[in-house]
Amino acid sequence: MNDKIIILGMENYLKIISKEEEIPLRTLKDLFLKGEMVIFKNLRGKPLGIGKNLNVKVNANLGTSPEICDIEWERRKLKEAIKAGTDTIMDLSTEGDLDRIRKMFLEESNVPVGTVPIYQAVVETVRKEGALFKMKAKKIFEVIERHAKDGVDFVTVHCGVNKKLLEEMRNNSRIMDMVSRGGAFHITWMVATGKENPLFENYDDLLAIAKEYNLVLSLGDGFRPGALEDANDKLQMEELLVVGELVEKAREEGVQVIVEGPGHVPLNEIEANVLLEKKICKGAPYYVLGPLVTDIALGYDHISAAIGGAIAGKAGADFLCYVTPGEHLRLPTPEDVREGVIAARIAAHAADIARGKKSAKEWDRKLSVFRKNRDWEKEIQSSLFPERAREIWEESKPLHPGVCTMCGEYCSLKLVEEWLKKK
Repeated sequence: MNDKIIILGMENYLKIISKEEEIPLRTLKDLFLKGEMVIFKNLRGKPLGIGKNLNVKVNANLGTSPEICDIEWERRKLKEAIKAGTDTIMDLSTEGDLDRIRKMFLEESNVPVGTVPIYQAVVETVRKEGALFKMKAKKIFEVIERHAKDGVDFVTVHCGVNKKLLEEMRNNSRIMDMVSRGGAFHITWMVATGKENPLFENYDDLLAIAKEYNLVLSLGDGFRPGALEDANDKLQMEELLVVGELVEKAREEGVQVIVEGPGHVPLNEIEANVLLEKKICKGAPYYVLGPLVTDIALGYDHISAAIGGAIAGKAGADFLCYVTPGEHLRLPTPEDVREGVIAARIAAHAADIARGKKSAKEWDRKLSVFRKNRDWEKEIQSSLFPERAREIWEESKPLHPGVCTMCGEYCSLKLVEEWLKKK
């Protein structure tokens, strides 16, 4: 009976996603009921499905910082992210009028919007009380509900960061103890107050809010590795075990949930990490930041992340959070945002091909036919980013018709075509 009620409430969204993804409706319903896919309702545009058998999706992080706070700049970044093809955006703002900034994203985005409510809870507490540790537990839940009422589609909540893991962290030999900002906020508060993480201790209250507003919970990985040497260590694995239990509790209450992952992971360990998450979290959709496959690519971390994202997607990750060229160096610029989304979309598409998605393979096949025929217009139009392809093509006009300036009259396709015609 409960399954029927859940499906009835999401029937129209499932139908739209079924058509978009070219997946039978019955299959989608089964995945949804198992928790192996989630639906971002996105009341401002099309609903979005994330999970098993669906196309790998891409998220772009936006938002202000205490160093740079300019809502018009964020508006520009939003436009660049959407133009580049992001599937979702997240508002990570920590400075300015946070309610106004969030509502701007909600009003002007036609893709689903996510947030990290602990940021606003901390910022407002510091502004009013002067210190993070003075934050009341109820403040966190009040902000989460405020975001839900505004219409956000998903929220990152660091429920797995608890006192037991805090003690583990005190004795760990990591290079970088904690790189998660949300996780660090919780740890700071826990150390200062001696209390348990409210999101872990009062998880049922969080589930009640999520259920009331049909809010997707993205269970954040507070102990994600921020250096290759820290990847897949005891802290990360113990948090994943805690998250696995929280996933089951959420499903028992009919709450949609996805799981967040690393971070920085060596190339040869990515597949194992994805398979572990799928096993421990019973197939819950996996949302990964990159992962970056090297620590030394400053200025080019979007490429490092795209390499890791493609491998993670092929192994079963469902949702890639972009990384920009500015990662580890600055708040991303509009140009950084565009490059980050593009790199992540290439990774997602490569993963879709490896996962056997017919639509992804057909896209590549069609473009190859246009390339073989040297139909430059159709080739450019069929590419992932036609605007950039056209810009490059037009910058360098060939002397000979039907070729590009790489080979000119010695174009292999042209030569073979001409000689085959003579035989």
